[in-house]
Amino acid sequence: MPEPDDLRLLEDAVRAGGDIARKFYCGDYKRWSKDGGSPVTEADLAVDKYLRESLTSARPDYGWLSEESADDPARLIRSQVFVVDPIDGTVAFLKNRPHFTICAAVVVDGHPCCGAIYNPISDELYSARTGNGAWRNGAPIHVSVRAELPECAMLGDRTQLTCAPWPAMHVQNRNSVAYRLMLVADGSADASVSLTAKRDWDLAAADIILKEAGGLLTDARGRKLVYNRASTIQPSLVAANPALHAGIIALLRQ
Repeated sequence: MPEPDDLRLLEDAVRAGGDIARKFYCGDYKRWSKDGGSPVTEADLAVDKYLRESLTSARPDYGWLSEESADDPARLIRSQVFVVDPIDGTVAFLKNRPHFTICAAVVVDGHPCCGAIYNPISDELYSARTGNGAWRNGAPIHVSVRAELPECAMLGDRTQLTCAPWPAMHVQNRNSVAYRLMLVADGSADASVSLTAKRDWDLAAADIILKEAGGLLTDARGRKLVYNRASTIQPSLVAANPALHAGIIALLRQ
């Protein structure tokens, strides 16, 4: 079972990780491309190092999965696992845009039980644990109540979402997948859809926060996401309140 103060541990860790990221932001730092072409910076690695040291020293029995750490298969035999993205939205970070986040979750037997996501530039801390609601900077948040897809506020790739079969929508994007989902969780946007693959670390913390805010996060077939499997790939995502989510899934099934 997770520890009762795991959420506070995550909140403190992502805030401190955000302090590290701010020291690099808009500054001069090393950057390069990983295998596959995605960018990484020394800020990503500095935040990853801090999160791993602080979280695993507090919970040495928990497994570890992070975008910027070598994968250790030992996580697969752990009931509790930290799932971390040191900087989600590295492209935004590189372009000096305030849309990146530090993300951390505790996943228990494949499902997140608590999570924290911090945008260090806007100073927004989103967090939740099972059964306790979702919060932004200490205030409760909830998904929107919009039930109709036409003219909704949608977050995602414009090239995917501005052609048939989609109706006319107000489509915007954010480089951080987790931040998109937090804007759905707090009602700033109505939905987010991506038909390209994501990873556990993009979604685990956001999943529990969105759920506790009254929303749903599934793949494009409507299936719930399971984390900490041998493959960290999640095929797609649909995030919205239950009514709008059902409409999106129905459209995609056509």
